[in-house]
Amino acid sequence: MFEKVNGKVVKVDVGMAGGVVARSGAMLFYTGNVAFAPHQIPGAQGMGGMGGLMGLAGRAMAGEHERTMLAQGNGEVHYGFAGLEVHVVHMQPGATLRVEASRLLANTAGLQSSVVSVMSSGGGGGGGLMGALRGAASGALTGQGMFTTQLSGQGSAVLLAHGGFLELQVGGPNPVVVDPQAFVAAYGNVQTELKAALSWRDAVGRGSGEAMQLHCAGQGVVYVQASEEKL
Repeated sequence: MFEKVNGKVVKVDVGMAGGVVARSGAMLFYTGNVAFAPHQIPGAQGMGGMGGLMGLAGRAMAGEHERTMLAQGNGEVHYGFAGLEVHVVHMQPGATLRVEASRLLANTAGLQSSVVSVMSSGGGGGGGLMGALRGAASGALTGQGMFTTQLSGQGSAVLLAHGGFLELQVGGPNPVVVDPQAFVAAYGNVQTELKAALSWRDAVGRGSGEAMQLHCAGQGVVYVQASEEKL
């Protein structure tokens, strides 16, 4: 599957991988007979034509989804993006990877992918439209998006981070609490919940990641970048 060339570049045999989905602009160079075509993650569209609140959620989802390209054929492709650090996650059956769209470089095409609301992965925040709208309110304060990309199945994915990666083990009696602006991804069976660390009155206008906290519980790993810079 994906192999790190150095801290900022990965390479992959597209034929052996069964195809690769990568964010637009991430292909550095390739050898062999490889074709590229636009690709759409399921769920990134579909509500945009509806009116009212559903239309709002659909447009926000489409806006936060990064444009992607599907590579197929026989050859080796090198990927990287903006000089950011890369990390390869090898997916196991039954595990789920939820990653911010801007922090996903590429994944093997055989993985099942969808776009879900930030608040749908745990906590009492609830999924669906109301969860999406709660996520929008939180996202306005944290800089985190309304929606996140969810991957499952067998294959691998490549994450991006500014300043390097920290791997935090989740599974103890207490949740792991991270700054949403530093959050990259959660892998395994990890439930996340956004909670206010300050009152709404205090948080408005600050735009600080400390105004909201992302509580992570369950079993798995949370990936955090060593920076609060938004990608």
